[in-house]
Amino acid sequence: MALRRVVVTGLGALTPIGNNIQEYWDALIAGKSGAAPITYFDTTHFKTKFACEVKNFNVEHFIERKEARKMDRYAQYAIVSSEEAVKDAKFDFETLDKDRVGVIWGSGIGGLETFQQEVMEFSAGNGVPKFNPFFIPKMIADIAGGHISIKYGFRGPNFTTVSACASSTNALIDAFNYIRLGHADVMVTGGSEAAVTIAGMGGFNAMHALSTRNDDPATASRPMDKERDGFVLGEGAGSLILEEYEHAKARGARIYCEVGGGGMSADAHHITAPHPEGFGARNVMIACLRDAGLKPEDVDGVNMHGTSTPLGDIAESKAIEAVFGEHAYKMNLNSTKSMTGHLLGAAGAIETIASILSIVHGIVPPTINHFTDDENINPKLNFTFNKAQKRDMNVVMSNTFGFGGHNACVLVKRLEE
Repeated sequence: MALRRVVVTGLGALTPIGNNIQEYWDALIAGKSGAAPITYFDTTHFKTKFACEVKNFNVEHFIERKEARKMDRYAQYAIVSSEEAVKDAKFDFETLDKDRVGVIWGSGIGGLETFQQEVMEFSAGNGVPKFNPFFIPKMIADIAGGHISIKYGFRGPNFTTVSACASSTNALIDAFNYIRLGHADVMVTGGSEAAVTIAGMGGFNAMHALSTRNDDPATASRPMDKERDGFVLGEGAGSLILEEYEHAKARGARIYCEVGGGGMSADAHHITAPHPEGFGARNVMIACLRDAGLKPEDVDGVNMHGTSTPLGDIAESKAIEAVFGEHAYKMNLNSTKSMTGHLLGAAGAIETIASILSIVHGIVPPTINHFTDDENINPKLNFTFNKAQKRDMNVVMSNTFGFGGHNACVLVKRLEE
């Protein structure tokens, strides 16, 4: 059976540095940080008092108030980013076969704020079980994909992938496979997360995973820098429309790029720490190249997982050198988390979008906040520090690694007719 080709025909983003695709891309190229003091709750007693929140967002501009109240913020974000992507794809809904359009979404946590709120209210109510009737459908991690399909009447394959910070990359790979295997013609895919909450910040602080650079939040996310001290929590959503190539061509769709391949692996090492030699990261990139039928020297750049954690950045850098050899020093590497923070289950979606736009525009977004080289990271690697670089990008990989040792990598490439 010949595998069908898959292309990207629509994009949508709601991020800490921009509430649509154009704003997001402009901020990436400008090297803008989305980190700032938290506004959602009182952080007086928290070790970390800042995050990368979505800003100037009024859900009622997108979703009717009564309906919005039935959704956790993570689902609201999913609806908004997907609406932008669907509009961008410019479907003719009169002729579109909605039985052949599916939704595969990713979220690492789902409705954390809803769960937190309901438990806190129960605790304050002297144990009286008075819960919101929408508690469960607001909280569950699969509901965002359900909302998207209901909004548009898309009746194809529909489910959610949950693999911590690799969730939306896994969703994208699954959507890619469903199309190339012939199970669908179009898929809405991506991910959303809204974990900037009391429970989210408290939980990650307890793990010592977050930066505590409260005196200067804008420089707190500093991947590959010697003084990095943890990641910065972010929130938001990214959405992509994947489409079978001939289907897209037949309707005259604007095509951003082609999805070349995807890889998945496990560290099988530790529940939160990466393998120190980056074995899982190495294996997932090799698997992605194999799936795409490409050689290491075909790749122009890697949008790294690059979370700004002491162990993770070293392990990923080692893995890149192991996979690409001498070619590793000829590529552009970058971590857009230096600007957006870490969107957890939504990270893969917005970072793949950044990779796609680097191909479209011939510009590599920077890794900002680099001040001091880390002697444990090879200085021959080009991390695109502090300033965007112009370069013809034909093939780009995007890495995501999640707690539990879940690794996922996707490769996008310039379309060749």
